[in-house]
Amino acid sequence: MGVSLRIFLVLDDDSLDRLPLSRLERLFQRHPDERFPQFANFRVRYALAAVDLVNRKPVEILRIQYAYLSFDSEGKIDAAELQKQMRLGVDMVPPVATEHVSLNVLDAKHRFVQKRYHDTYRWRPTPEIEAAIVEAVFGKH
Repeated sequence: MGVSLRIFLVLDDDSLDRLPLSRLERLFQRHPDERFPQFANFRVRYALAAVDLVNRKPVEILRIQYAYLSFDSEGKIDAAELQKQMRLGVDMVPPVATEHVSLNVLDAKHRFVQKRYHDTYRWRPTPEIEAAIVEAVFGKH
């Protein structure tokens, strides 16, 4: 039993293109040779599926995250956009309670930031895209 990550780029026509985890890691590490020139200056939808494996065969999709990859003019991950996303992600963390905070005041800033993060960096799949991902993970039965 183990967990595998399956990454799928969701193209403009809603078709899927499997992306090996090693390539995604190299993209995020800004490896000089890793690029997607066909996506230069575009934001591309992707789905990252965590899949439970038994004997190296998928038995269950544990979770699917739907997000965007922003590419720069060279087809590499847009470092400035990634930095903005990470900064906003940190702002989503709820504040630590201190002795001076009134119990009658609710600090909801992190909730508004969380909504902005999800509105900006996440997307919702159609039922057809979800079905295509399930089929891609498990294959045809």
